[in-house]
Amino acid sequence: MRLLRLEIKRILKTRLTIVLLGLALLLSFVLAWLPVTFCYNSYTDENGNTVKLTGLESVAYQKNIQADTAGAVTPEKVRQAVEDYQACLNKYGVKNSYDLPEGVYEAEILPYAPLLHGIREAFADPDTGVAPTIMEIDPERVNDYYGVCEERIVSLMKMEQKNHPAAQKAAVNLYDKVEKPYLFFPGYNSDAMDYQIILAFLTALFCAVIAAPIFTSDYQTGADDILRCTKYGKTKFAVTKMISAFLICGTAYTLCTVIYMIASNSFFGWECTKSSIQMLYSIVNLPDMNLGRFQCFIGVAGLLCILATVSFTLFLSSKCKNTVVSLSAALLFCILPIILYLVLPDEIGSWIYSILPAGGVGLQVSILYAAVDFAFWNIGNIAIWLPYVMLGAYVVEIPLFVVLTVYSYLRHRLS
Repeated sequence: MRLLRLEIKRILKTRLTIVLLGLALLLSFVLAWLPVTFCYNSYTDENGNTVKLTGLESVAYQKNIQADTAGAVTPEKVRQAVEDYQACLNKYGVKNSYDLPEGVYEAEILPYAPLLHGIREAFADPDTGVAPTIMEIDPERVNDYYGVCEERIVSLMKMEQKNHPAAQKAAVNLYDKVEKPYLFFPGYNSDAMDYQIILAFLTALFCAVIAAPIFTSDYQTGADDILRCTKYGKTKFAVTKMISAFLICGTAYTLCTVIYMIASNSFFGWECTKSSIQMLYSIVNLPDMNLGRFQCFIGVAGLLCILATVSFTLFLSSKCKNTVVSLSAALLFCILPIILYLVLPDEIGSWIYSILPAGGVGLQVSILYAAVDFAFWNIGNIAIWLPYVMLGAYVVEIPLFVVLTVYSYLRHRLS
């Protein structure tokens, strides 16, 4: 335990480590606030003047004007929203809400607009996937809203996974477990979830920078030659170094994520955490989670991903004799999932980047987007939902690279 305390103290005394950890904490607040600045609303006051609202004022205005939409998203509510929308457009003789006179959308449609989320997707053509306009939807069919959604997931998976019936069945089984009716509470937007992943990605980069010199710096300075001659300078010393890196990086990420979630939910309102994620992304998303549980899921998955990244970085550190090489390799592997996503075909790319240590916090390839997508690993008659593949990979990679790091460290002594 004393050796562990000394190693943690040694790492934390490094100026770069202090700067990176401080920057991560600062970014937790900054990135939680940025999505709020994107919020915008406007309305026409009694004098006919347009009043523009941004930031927290916009959030408060939207929560107030959409207060009647809060709670269960029942078929009756959705049907009423469709009927009101159609009546509004017929009233002004237009076929699209973009053609409405200025201020009409904000005054007459915005109050119930969230109930229209996903309505076109739910009624999309089962063969072509082409979504109708809301004006083309028969309100009578909305009475069976969730039945239509169940039909939609079947037709969607036939298009997404047309050659993989096992994946189609797995997706339908997952969606059957989703609690209905959905819940919705106004105020939150998907930008905040995106920024949680951006925070995780930046934290992963910082952790890679902190972990990269753990072994290599001692190799480079020659201190390792002396340390190996001590009583605990072999396996125990290697394990202690790794545990210290895991504790520092894991604690830093957890603290940053908790700060982000508390700040973000405080800005948008904690009641929003009860909203079903289907009301934020696709109307037929597969996870049976509300927004709060989804945030925690992404947070825990991000922790596993970062620990896997740190584990792999320590392995690189144990193999490299130069700090620059170790650091460069670690940073390259952090951004490698993004590169593979851009250059490889979809199916091949998902097979590779989903099992890379840093894949879960990549920008376009994060576990957030995997969870709201409909991608599966298809192996013969077996279909595994992509988030399960990613989590399973991290659980395997953490101990695997720990063992490989210890082995590499001991072999370095013999070389």
